[in-house]
Amino acid sequence: MKSCHPIFHPLATCLLTGLLISPVQAESTTEERLQTLERRLNQLENENRALKLQASQTEQKIEATGAQIDRMAGSQSGTAKAATTIGGYGELHLNQLKNLKPGGTDKDEIDFHRFVLFVGHEFNQRVRLFSELEIEHALVKDSSSNGSTVAVEQAYLDFILNEQFSLKAGLMVVPVGILSETHEPPTFYGVERNPVETNIIPTTWREGGVALNARMAHGISADFALTSGLAATSGNNYRVRDGRTHTANARASDAAYTARLKWSGVPGVELAASVNHQSDITQSVDPAAGAATLYETHAVVNRGAFGLRALYAAWHLNGSGPNTVGADKQNGWYMEPSWKFNGQWGVFARHNRWDNAAGDAADSRFDQTDVGVNYWPHSDVVVKLDYQNQKAPAGQNEFDGFNLGLGYQF
Repeated sequence: MKSCHPIFHPLATCLLTGLLISPVQAESTTEERLQTLERRLNQLENENRALKLQASQTEQKIEATGAQIDRMAGSQSGTAKAATTIGGYGELHLNQLKNLKPGGTDKDEIDFHRFVLFVGHEFNQRVRLFSELEIEHALVKDSSSNGSTVAVEQAYLDFILNEQFSLKAGLMVVPVGILSETHEPPTFYGVERNPVETNIIPTTWREGGVALNARMAHGISADFALTSGLAATSGNNYRVRDGRTHTANARASDAAYTARLKWSGVPGVELAASVNHQSDITQSVDPAAGAATLYETHAVVNRGAFGLRALYAAWHLNGSGPNTVGADKQNGWYMEPSWKFNGQWGVFARHNRWDNAAGDAADSRFDQTDVGVNYWPHSDVVVKLDYQNQKAPAGQNEFDGFNLGLGYQF
């Protein structure tokens, strides 16, 4: 028989190579697979620990929220005891604004704009107290001290009639606009409250009276309020903001009536419209003025990272007095898109337009564009930075520049 040498026979060469080399390769491959499997197991273990930590944190937040709800509203079993809750909010502002009016004074100041303490008390499941005490501009020395005030912002009793109806009585904010009822610093973009709701609605607008809230199906709710009214005069050109009395020994000759319809049937969406009417905007002091009606509508959309606020408000004042100075029409609107990158960072842009003397042919319209960023190191703490560019009528103060703010709520 002819012999076969591995060097000269290809098949024998392959067999010999397999016998000599394969065990080493097999051992190396097995070791690599074991190392890969070990790394994967370690990764899965780390992910499992992270999920357990998130679950624990979520459970703690749910327990804390449940405890807060029990303190404020009582348990469904009716065994909860009366509870008193303390909270509040505050905001510090730094304004670096250049006045473009010839000879105008720049605004370079730092101001602890608002310090508010909230006290709520639940007498039982059906009767609750809500109150807010506010100090503006940090210090009050006398009546002329830089506009500083100490004021009761809200103090009303809330009567829960049943699952659909509740009744408020006392000093409360008027249910008009977006910021009037929710104005804590972490809840909105921009250092200062937007100028449209400040000058036209005017936020924060509080009156004494009663208000009925009705909650219906499909996210629909309605509010009806009978309250004291504004007291604008010719001395301030019938500007509605200057007509606020804060219910401090205020004349009550002419009541105000407010109705609001709101829909929030989709999570993160609110659509609302309000009407406010009073028979005399001056509380029967000025015979040259008469009835006044406010129409307001707004939309709030928060869908994922995207946010949008839009509002329009318009006053119509009767009488020759308001008509003479153009104050028979006072209106404004703003549009504010925003984008929240995560739970801590968000950016916004807002265009505002308002006019407190829109009834005449003279140029009295203000425009202001704001862009900025909010940073929330905690959901109830915010740091804000924005830039504003303002266009004012001739002869009026016109401020451009930066605003920096710090705010909190608890």
